[in-house]
Amino acid sequence: MDKIIIAAGFLLIIYAFWQTVQKFRGKAKNSCCGTAEAVSVKKVEDTDPSHYPYKYTLQIDHMKCSNCARIVENLLNSMPGVWGRVDLGKQEANVLAKNPVSDEAFQAVFRDSAYTLKSCTLVSDYRS
Repeated sequence: MDKIIIAAGFLLIIYAFWQTVQKFRGKAKNSCCGTAEAVSVKKVEDTDPSHYPYKYTLQIDHMKCSNCARIVENLLNSMPGVWGRVDLGKQEANVLAKNPVSDEAFQAVFRDSAYTLKSCTLVSDYRS
């Protein structure tokens, strides 16, 4: 029994040492979304809302911190003609688009991420 306790203690020390090394290398994953540093938001060039006739509300699961929200905004803002802003408290994104965006296109953006698109609703179409 003593050998098991010693082995468990030894493994714990190795793990703590490894995490310390990773932290100093800048590779530690200390937050829920796997990044220790603050994520910067990818800015959209066109921030005039009148240029975006389509408005969507996306319900998104698994956002837990401000880094998660910024990652989701970056995913959305990487889509051509799309400007997304996340409301972490509501677990949703308000998305403006210059052209119609299909549910499949939104799903594709989230496919390889840690976040799940639960629903996509076209709120308004100002061109109608």
